[in-house]
Amino acid sequence: MKRITSGNEAIALGALHSGVKVVSGYPGTPSSEVIGSLWNGSFPETRIEWSVNEKVAFEVAAGAALVGYRALCTMKMSGVNVAYDSLIGIAYSGCTGGLVIYVADDPGVTAGMCEQDTRGFALMSDMPILEPGSVEESYRYIQLAFELSEHIGGPVFVRSVTNVAESHALIAVGERVPPKTGIPLPEKNIAKFTKAGALICMIQHRDLIERLAKSYRWIQDQGLHTLTLAQKGGLGIISVGLVNHYTSEALEDLQAAGVDTSAISRLSLAGTLPFAEDEIKSLLGHVGTLLVAEELEPHIEKQVYQIAYERKAAVKIFGKLDGTYRRIGEYDAAVLVRGVSKALGIPTPETFVPSGTEADKLAAPRPITFCAGCPHRGVYMSINNALRTLKYRREEVVITGDIGCTILGMNPPFNTLWTELSMGASIPLAQGILYTGTDKPVIATIGDSTFFHAGIAGLINAVQHKVNLTVVILDNGWTAMTGMQVNSGTAGAMQRDSSRRIDIARIVEGIGVDALSVIDPYNLNDMEEALNAAIPAAGVKVVLARRECAIQARRQKIRSVPVSLAEGKCTRCKVCINTTGCPAISLGEKTIAIDGTQCNGCGLCVQVCRQGALAKESA
Repeated sequence: MKRITSGNEAIALGALHSGVKVVSGYPGTPSSEVIGSLWNGSFPETRIEWSVNEKVAFEVAAGAALVGYRALCTMKMSGVNVAYDSLIGIAYSGCTGGLVIYVADDPGVTAGMCEQDTRGFALMSDMPILEPGSVEESYRYIQLAFELSEHIGGPVFVRSVTNVAESHALIAVGERVPPKTGIPLPEKNIAKFTKAGALICMIQHRDLIERLAKSYRWIQDQGLHTLTLAQKGGLGIISVGLVNHYTSEALEDLQAAGVDTSAISRLSLAGTLPFAEDEIKSLLGHVGTLLVAEELEPHIEKQVYQIAYERKAAVKIFGKLDGTYRRIGEYDAAVLVRGVSKALGIPTPETFVPSGTEADKLAAPRPITFCAGCPHRGVYMSINNALRTLKYRREEVVITGDIGCTILGMNPPFNTLWTELSMGASIPLAQGILYTGTDKPVIATIGDSTFFHAGIAGLINAVQHKVNLTVVILDNGWTAMTGMQVNSGTAGAMQRDSSRRIDIARIVEGIGVDALSVIDPYNLNDMEEALNAAIPAAGVKVVLARRECAIQARRQKIRSVPVSLAEGKCTRCKVCINTTGCPAISLGEKTIAIDGTQCNGCGLCVQVCRQGALAKESA
């Protein structure tokens, strides 16, 4: 059967067609659609869950794989940082069932966060990594990864990138394979599943290294790497994953431009680790010039240099280490054309010479902002108002931000937030700033999903050490930034598998903060009063701003009628626009204009209008 699918959906299908028993993960663009495409409840034999963070997600999947079932854990590149503490432990211990960690990297930083290369974790862990370069390969490689994992008895990475994960293609797919049932619990094995002693750890490390060598032989037997030798002494190209396809496209483009590419040898790799040493040695012994094309870090290129040095191969190598390519950004066919042209010693065809950035200079700035009716808008309006009321200048009060929709408070018209570091870092970062001895208040802001993910420990630490910190938790009930996935605080009716909602307020109370206020952020007066009381007070104070995400409220029909405008009263003072930044409000010829298709009647603009020109009516 053929169907149009994305790279992420192909991963999900490939896992289902491999008999996967458990699929767990944490939302993170560009990986979220794997679990998102399975979230319709159509696969009752497979346990599918959005976990509280990536470490927990990996541990859930690992537990199933220790028993002998196939399990998949999904995340974006930043999530590997969170999961790695447990991931390296399982890499040492090994597993019985197929255990695959699917990670979507983001060269070019389309989705934000660090431009991190997950292959470095594979190298550090001596773990094999397969790198699909197309939607079809995503479907095929995830199935191969389960087979490889069971063959070596250890976990396997499958690394995709944004331009594969979110691409679409028509591919042939098979039928779903039900998960195995009735596998008995594994034998209790302290030497395998604990780290209790140096000898145990060293034996496990030895086994890990042997598993990597075993995976190399398996990959060779499967014929996943493709080596094509052409003219002796000519140019060779090594590429991996998606860059394999960019290379093919680039060679076609060069051929069309009149460049003879028939003499170019190629090594197209299915993954970086284990290094394809035999194939690299064969290519080095055949060519006189070599171009290594891999996005982000020069992991393969460094190995090529080592092998060339050991074999005394007189080969000129082009790549990142000689400055041909940079260690940032994504590739495309034009990037490969320029690299191949340099390696061949010919001018780059004019079509592929960069034309400059004049268009970028002419483009109008378009800072991203909150959706119309987003409750977070009221939070940052209230913080700014409170600081003015308390007579603080903006540059005096550090306000730390965190990952998710909440970080949009850094943009106009709010310009409130100073930092964004990593999931849950806003509270400890604020604590450290307070430790410098500042006599001004410090405020930390964090979203609900981020608080569950990694914020709780920071709040505990602040309470334990009695810091004078105000924490604002923006609770909209969803993991909204990555596509409206449920989190621990999502209403029970919206959860799956009879999961229950966890109340942040009860967690905060249980931690023992000095003060807690639960406020509707649509009410600016209440929000400002709570902040006015919290900011100057001693101890750890939490203001929990709770209101359903505007998009989800609309979907659930929890929506007021749009705000109405009395045109005769509007003076076009633009306070409503400049203060709220709401995309539902624009400037008309004689008055402001309200887009009723976007407005959800939150009423924030009504509360700031000085002319009484705006009114909020009940539904």
